[in-house]
Amino acid sequence: MVKSIIDRPRPRPGEPEDRLVPSPAKNRDLIQEKRRRIVAGATRVFFEKGFHRTTIREIALASGMSMGQLYHYISSKDDILFLVYEHMQALWFDHLATSGIEEIADPGQRLTRALRCTLEFIGQHKDLFLFIYTETKYLDRKHLRVVLAMDDRNVVGFWRRLILDVGWAGDELEFAANLVSFLMVFLVLRGWNLEHGGRGRDLDDLIDFTLRGLGLLGERSRDGGPR
Repeated sequence: MVKSIIDRPRPRPGEPEDRLVPSPAKNRDLIQEKRRRIVAGATRVFFEKGFHRTTIREIALASGMSMGQLYHYISSKDDILFLVYEHMQALWFDHLATSGIEEIADPGQRLTRALRCTLEFIGQHKDLFLFIYTETKYLDRKHLRVVLAMDDRNVVGFWRRLILDVGWAGDELEFAANLVSFLMVFLVLRGWNLEHGGRGRDLDDLIDFTLRGLGLLGERSRDGGPR
């Protein structure tokens, strides 16, 4: 049986991200459903107006809630920005889970598939990732501290596990895992300046570049690993 590499980043009772956005509501499924509505409504406005120019009233309207209802599930715009970040991670892990990477036994092929799936996912949600990378800096210190810890555990941690599985023997594991995490958003942030606009050949080249940087040389297989 292939070892599971996906530990879905769901907030658990008592964890910092669970305590960060408290709600008087008791039904956790209801809380999650309402917060999904808030995130969906808020991102539509955020993408158009930006974080600072968007008001809580506009978010409530876009979410189909009154101000009172909205404040039953969040207490500030920082809460909403945090929930957007949490939502992004959950979407990514769901995408990975449905891609079949956990059914791949070979660590090199699994890493290659994870790279491709992640790049495709980020390309499909370009507005979301551009927003997160430009607006997360506006989080207050409390929210930012939790977001950075989540990023290290869920994003960097995911690549850390995959890199270890392929037999990484270098001393710079943390550097490598953080670099791979950043390379995944490179085409969204800088693809506009490339010949193919961050698509197709650029995606293949970035996968090849990443594998070579990790010392996994050899002929590239489009959906497999280095051979």
